[in-house]
Amino acid sequence: MQATLTINGNSHAVDVPPATLLVELLRDHLGLTGTHIGCETSQCGVCNVLVDGLAVKACTVLAVSLDGGKVTTIEGLAQGEGLHPMQAAFREHHGLQCGFCTPGMVIAGIGIAERHGAQVSDAVIAHELEGNLCRCTGYLNIISAIGAGARAMASTTLETVDA
Repeated sequence: MQATLTINGNSHAVDVPPATLLVELLRDHLGLTGTHIGCETSQCGVCNVLVDGLAVKACTVLAVSLDGGKVTTIEGLAQGEGLHPMQAAFREHHGLQCGFCTPGMVIAGIGIAERHGAQVSDAVIAHELEGNLCRCTGYLNIISAIGAGARAMASTTLETVDA
């Protein structure tokens, strides 16, 4: 089946079997390997991407169902050499260990920040991360990074609006 998707700002006309998952399209057909495959049952969150601005698990979405949609992967967040505010917060607050879950956590963090704003509490972040697994850490730095990223995203938005 054919579908046209905008992925990381670039239009892609794809011809894939109807049962092709978004994560398969991204990794196997387009070479965007920053979106990881973990559990393949929608429980770990390592495959999170933004679809039309919402964080979704790419292992649960058929690629052809997104015809006309906009997908942003971890590779599409940075603007040139400048990291997205959530990526920078993960680096500054040591919100990663081995890095396997990090792309999905960053995307989940963006979704949390978009839904709850700059003043999101640690308790809300922890609750919202229930579908994202990290096997290396106790989540404290991840929660701290998401809180800092949410504040940075809000101030970036304010700077953009004021400009």
